Amino acid sequence: MAELLLEILSEEIPARMQLRAADDLARLMGDALKKEGLAFDRCQAFATPRRLALVIDGLPTAQPDIREERKGPRVDAPEKAIDGFLGSVGLSRDQVVEMETKKGTFLMAVIEKAGRPTADVIADIVPEIIRSFPWPKSQRWGSGTLNWVRPLQGIVCLLDDTVIDLEVDGTHSGNATLGHRFMALGDITVSGFDDLEAKLNASKVILRTADRKQMIADAIASECATRGLDPIEDDGLLTEVAGLVEWPVVLMGSIDQAFMDVPEEALISAIKKHQKYLTFRDPKTGKLAPYFAVVANLEASDGGAAIVDGNERVLRARLADTKFFWDQDLKNTLESRVGALDSIVFHAKLGTVGDKIRRVAGLAGYIAELIGADAPKASRAASLAKADLTTGMVGEFADLQGLMGQYYAVQDGEDAAVAAAIGDHYKPQGPGDSCPSAPETVAVALADKIDTLVGFFNIDERPTGSKDPFALRRAALGVIRLVLENNLRIDLPSLLEKAGADGDVGLMGFFADRLKVHLREQRVRHDLVSAVFALGGEGDLVRLMARVNALQGFMETDAGADMLAAYRRAANIVRIEEKKSETSFDGSVEEAALKQDEEKTLFAELGKAVGASSKAVGQEAYADAMAAIATLRGPVDAFFDKVTVNADDPALRKNRLKLLSSIGSTLDQVADFSVIEG
Repeated sequence: MAELLLEILSEEIPARMQLRAADDLARLMGDALKKEGLAFDRCQAFATPRRLALVIDGLPTAQPDIREERKGPRVDAPEKAIDGFLGSVGLSRDQVVEMETKKGTFLMAVIEKAGRPTADVIADIVPEIIRSFPWPKSQRWGSGTLNWVRPLQGIVCLLDDTVIDLEVDGTHSGNATLGHRFMALGDITVSGFDDLEAKLNASKVILRTADRKQMIADAIASECATRGLDPIEDDGLLTEVAGLVEWPVVLMGSIDQAFMDVPEEALISAIKKHQKYLTFRDPKTGKLAPYFAVVANLEASDGGAAIVDGNERVLRARLADTKFFWDQDLKNTLESRVGALDSIVFHAKLGTVGDKIRRVAGLAGYIAELIGADAPKASRAASLAKADLTTGMVGEFADLQGLMGQYYAVQDGEDAAVAAAIGDHYKPQGPGDSCPSAPETVAVALADKIDTLVGFFNIDERPTGSKDPFALRRAALGVIRLVLENNLRIDLPSLLEKAGADGDVGLMGFFADRLKVHLREQRVRHDLVSAVFALGGEGDLVRLMARVNALQGFMETDAGADMLAAYRRAANIVRIEEKKSETSFDGSVEEAALKQDEEKTLFAELGKAVGASSKAVGQEAYADAMAAIATLRGPVDAFFDKVTVNADDPALRKNRLKLLSSIGSTLDQVADFSVIEG
């Protein structure tokens, strides 16, 4: 078995593209080899700023031989048919055999094809993959025709230690690679993957992104221990920085104290967005510490002093802009900015942002009254919530909207609850985001999301497939989390109607789908959510979830499984008989017409179960309702064991079918069992 080593050298690959490119290379090579009948044991790909590398172990030295038997026409078929068959298989008449079958004698072509050497197959595959590689953005250079992320500089392609000869746009394969751009000049000859990784490491190139990340993290931890700091964790930034260097060297710089009165989120955003620096906190105060870490790509002879000095100067200029925005924004109150929102279009069919905040302010006050929050404060917060969109800071750092509004509200002397509601009204923005719990904040956050959902559904701008340009799925999940995590007893359909939802715009169905997605992560079965939603008329998500949880607990028991089976059996019998007779068997069972003890017992127990489950449902004691249903297990089993439903007497048969139908109607008090998958 052989090892394939492929390395594609180029100028610097953007950090954001590297990991995806490595995955794509492994996928494309693996799929292409499998298509050619070449199995393998392991396929791994790696990326640095200047290279994509791939190793595949356990490859055979050649494709397997192929033997194919292809049946043709009968031997006495017209000459034209025989000639067509011979042409399709590329054989002459004397090269095919005759095969006797029960239906006659047919021509049979036996085609044998020797497998190609693996090296020849790879020589064809690699250029095609390079030429069709799915970069998000690519370029051409010089007079060539290749589209690649950056100009190509070399290709290493080895099967074991033998070079596979191939060429792409004038670049020929070989066994020589390059080390670090500055600290290891000259070609490096390699014989395989282990040799490549070892020699690159000796030449100041760490091939694996995870190893570079760990080097940076270890250096940061060491600096923190020395200086008494805590790192501000940001795995995404750490991954990006690891993609900017082949040999990471962490250097510490200082932030001028003159900038430290600017909100730390603005400083961190500027430092991260523009400079890709890592930041720290003072563990004693919990505030941003006046230090940053830059990850250099070389070991400087002066220990990095010049690099730090240069980065400190660049950062001062960046933060001077940030401080300017802060100082200028403070010259105007949030309230004075609200009028400018009338000139910002929210959507052509939904008006301006000013129109939106007026709708949200009214809805927030209404919700606040429902949930026991301070309605005037909620309305005040909603009316100011979008005002920071007109500030210079949010214009520069869009990710700070809401948060900067909170800072400006505090500076303006707004109530603390109003300021907090402004800061958090966009939350939660995703599964990993925290969910607000302060009543006024919850009211504003709900109002904002519901207004967005109602507005876009009213104008028929709803998500389709994978497209959701207005983030409506996220808004619906946000509403669900706000309601469930704060245990809010509100009727969602009524709230949607209050927000102006047109008749039947499908919003409750949309919420049902989003709820299934939300609960899937909590291992709640989607069919159980559907079973409760199918009952209709349930707009209280807290109550709905209590019913779903009780149903899930019931379905995990033997009694639940048995009752589902009984429900299906009864429903199938009734459905078949209704189709045959074109008669519905809904309706009251005639107790006097019951003959056998088993059907009498079932009738009596159904009556008890209906009463007990109805009472329990009314008290929202859904576990008790399920327990009442579970008591039917024995009587139902006895009925099916002893009673003949399709009796000869038509009246008796009809009464028994009504009894079976009542099993379904009894169970449907707690959930629609017809949509439970089992």
